[in-house]
Amino acid sequence: MEELLAFGVFCFVSLFAMIEPLGTMPMFISMTSSMSPAKQRATARKAVLVAYITLLTFAFTGQLIFRFFGISVESLKVVGGILFFLIGYEMLQAKLSHTHTAKEKKPVTTEADADLPPEPEPDISLTPLGIPLIAGPGAIANVIVLWNEAGTVLRKMMVLLAITLVLVLTLLIFLGARRVARFLGDEGNKVLLRLMGLITMVIAVEFFFSGLTPIVRKMLHPPEIR
Repeated sequence: MEELLAFGVFCFVSLFAMIEPLGTMPMFISMTSSMSPAKQRATARKAVLVAYITLLTFAFTGQLIFRFFGISVESLKVVGGILFFLIGYEMLQAKLSHTHTAKEKKPVTTEADADLPPEPEPDISLTPLGIPLIAGPGAIANVIVLWNEAGTVLRKMMVLLAITLVLVLTLLIFLGARRVARFLGDEGNKVLLRLMGLITMVIAVEFFFSGLTPIVRKMLHPPEIR
């Protein structure tokens, strides 16, 4: 039971560090600043739902993707470890690892342009909010690795529970983003970002060497060809 709980805590912490809702919160505020409070809440709910469906899809279909492309779990761990380490390093420097482009308004240059109806606003809940801001490559790789590490039904349930809890927390943080940002302040956000960056780098080292060790063993002791 203790081992199961420890695995569940590891899943939660690693996935929370990958999604980093406190780090993405300022970008959510920036991208939804022109929206009404009701639309901002609706956008947050839809973005989290898109991310939830995406992560569950990759969790359930990870094995099929591996077989189709001939990818091993060990290779994904090595690549994921490198990716997590780079993300954690950026977080440790109090930098945001995700990028987005601000929407710019096109200047009206002619009378004909002025008569044109305004362009409809794009739905940002699917992209870039849902993918890749919340369900980014780090979170997707993490989910695939954790799902493959979970050998029993109970451990797989722990992975699903961790995904659910992290995304529920992400939704709550986004819904109260303005209040949380004011409460933490700029320095508080940087401290939390650095802390999550350190945790991410530790997880990255674990992932990297757990994937590299069996690869090196196969290189040193290749299977005999009969």
